[in-house]
Amino acid sequence: MPQFEGDPLEYLVQRDKDGLLRKDFKTPLGDVSYHVPCHSRVQNVGQKTREALEWIPGTTLNTVERCAGHDGTYGVKRESYANSMKIGTPVFRRMAEPGPDYITSDCPIAARRILHGIDQSGTGQGARKEHPLTLLRIAYGL
Repeated sequence: MPQFEGDPLEYLVQRDKDGLLRKDFKTPLGDVSYHVPCHSRVQNVGQKTREALEWIPGTTLNTVERCAGHDGTYGVKRESYANSMKIGTPVFRRMAEPGPDYITSDCPIAARRILHGIDQSGTGQGARKEHPLTLLRIAYGL
């Protein structure tokens, strides 16, 4: 098998296209808000995570493709924190709109920032933050 150096979800989508991926999901995920991280856009990976999460029966996906305002250390510095939260506010709102069961992003920093922003606004109570690979594990019943 050739060596693969890309994103893990990109790999799974390719294995599916090759007919090599079992998709015998056992657990629906309910409502999932997925944030497309900036690095996926820059790396031109496409929305492979969205594609993979759409395989799961009983899962409704809300996809948000916009900056969450964290940008490395910018979002945690005292002098830029308030501005970073302002930048992320539209994302926080859109991610919380459907009252999701899960908040996810391929970028753990962005996901943490989004959940923080939702918690501060009080709009997304009960949503759990999980990485997309963890969501696939849950869906497989593992």
